[in-house]
Amino acid sequence: MDYKTFYQRSIDDPQGFWAEQARLIDWQQPPQTICDYSRPPFARWFVGGTTNLCHNAVDRHLAERADQNALIHVSTETGTERAYSFRELHTEVQRMAAVLQSLGVRQGDRVLIYMPMIPEAVFAMLACTRLGAIHSVVFGGFASVSLASRIDDAQPCVVVSADAGSRSGKVVPYKPLLDEAIRLATHKPERVLMVNRGLAPMDTVAGRDADYASLREQHLEAQVPCIWVNADHPSYTLYTSGTTGKPKGVQRDTGGYAVALAASMKHIFCGNPGETYFSTSDIGWVVGHSYIVYGPLIAGMATILYEGLPVRPDAGIWWQLVEKYKVTVMFSAPTAVRVLKKHDAAFLKKYDLSSLRALFLAGEPLDEPTAQWIADSLGKPIIDNYWQTETGWPILTIANGVEKKPSKFGSPGVPMYGYRVKLLHEGTGEELTGPHQKGVLAIEGPLPPGCMQTVWRDDERFVKTYWSAVPNRQVYSTFDWAIRDEDGYYFILGRTDDVINVAGHRLGTREIEESISSHPKVAEVAVVGVADNLKGQVAMAFAVLKDPSEAASEAQALQLEGEIMKVVDQQLGAVARPARVRFVTALPKTRSGKLLRRAIQAVCEHRDPGDLTTIEDPAALQQIQAIVSAPTV
Repeated sequence: MDYKTFYQRSIDDPQGFWAEQARLIDWQQPPQTICDYSRPPFARWFVGGTTNLCHNAVDRHLAERADQNALIHVSTETGTERAYSFRELHTEVQRMAAVLQSLGVRQGDRVLIYMPMIPEAVFAMLACTRLGAIHSVVFGGFASVSLASRIDDAQPCVVVSADAGSRSGKVVPYKPLLDEAIRLATHKPERVLMVNRGLAPMDTVAGRDADYASLREQHLEAQVPCIWVNADHPSYTLYTSGTTGKPKGVQRDTGGYAVALAASMKHIFCGNPGETYFSTSDIGWVVGHSYIVYGPLIAGMATILYEGLPVRPDAGIWWQLVEKYKVTVMFSAPTAVRVLKKHDAAFLKKYDLSSLRALFLAGEPLDEPTAQWIADSLGKPIIDNYWQTETGWPILTIANGVEKKPSKFGSPGVPMYGYRVKLLHEGTGEELTGPHQKGVLAIEGPLPPGCMQTVWRDDERFVKTYWSAVPNRQVYSTFDWAIRDEDGYYFILGRTDDVINVAGHRLGTREIEESISSHPKVAEVAVVGVADNLKGQVAMAFAVLKDPSEAASEAQALQLEGEIMKVVDQQLGAVARPARVRFVTALPKTRSGKLLRRAIQAVCEHRDPGDLTTIEDPAALQQIQAIVSAPTV
């Protein structure tokens, strides 16, 4: 079947289409109604069906592939490596489930998981869904204030954590951060379950803190059956990054999520049982939930859980793992590729990558030069995909499992089945149907299975935030600008809230970044809007060069800055030209690779950049601070 027909059926006959996809998972009780959209914008998928996420990820594979690898843990931080078969994973998840039960966890309870990338974190996630409990994973090492706000919102009865994580060989103690968060939180979890890796000393609180290893010993023979839950029973909440004030918990269901992931593994990622999937993300983010833990396991694949950097011990480590475990599908982020781009491309040629069919990239827009470099270096298809924490799986990409279609560098692709994607005028809500018209990317309801049900404990916020942003229409706003070409491929231009208003001209920072990135000497760039007395705002650019010596002297830097300004003039016009292009050695990012544009903007405007505890390299922001504070000649 061609993809156009496949997609159209998902739009014209969603009941029939998703009834077919629902057969990709196990149900204890099959659904009676495929979609109940009687209370828009709230969609209930697979009503009347009962299932279990852990059963679909683990138990159902025991009959055919019990001894096949399921979870492969590699830590270049601690020099450890361990593979768990589906049988061993099943055993460990039951032990963890029994431990959680002994601490009082029951169906519907919340369990907050604050963990590094270790197997016990995956055991905890799967054990929660096994018990019908709702997990809320918070990125390991997150600041105490941010963690406290998530504890207050999720109200967990148990927190699962570890003594420490490790980053670039440096130990990051978690326990002091957790203790301080609980002190700050209004809600006090009854119990804290600690995994002791022996990386950092820990103070324990009597009567509250429990040692995982000791409790596990008491439950070695545990047999904990899966609790079958309604399809719309919440599986987890996940807090969106960059929120201010009260955190925004994305609430995910069980049945719809399992079906969406199973379908995406087949139609988008083309992953087959018995193969190996390698996502380089973190379980603290949505990619880690969908495509480290649940998606690959539901598909009967082995999944690699990696703790470490892409360049340690050297820039070949990922490709070494691809060769060793015969990885067929890999998922990473453009930021990681840009990091690798600074290292010798010989590392990509050193290992046998014949098993690898494709590299998927998401998390931020993928610029054309980066895509071209990794495509040329790997000699493999590079497939961009665009989605959000809120959707749980791709909105735009290429479904090569349905019909092989070419990727276009710079575009994530076309709308995926089930998503009624529209481009809308920001002022009127009118649909833009012609090519190359810039509009807000929006989705008509109902959102397909796997997308958020609501904001945790705040239906009103769900409607107000996501469904009320476009005038005259109740549609889900992605808050991203986009255009569509003649072939129906979409190009993401940046956040609608990352717009710079320069002398009355509205400019997307993403467009300026794309233009600057096209200069052959630029490796990476961030553009922010900075308050200006004359123009309202001006664009300020900070660029990392492929060869820093190109701007070693002031004269060289000024010449290169002029060249880059000329490129922007030619591509976007003089109105989009940045006020300055400053050269830096690195850009400030979170540990997950997201650029801290708001922090850069705050520094440029001499404001407090806020909580920076999740920043990967504080020196990068300090360098920008020094540049903007230096007296101008």
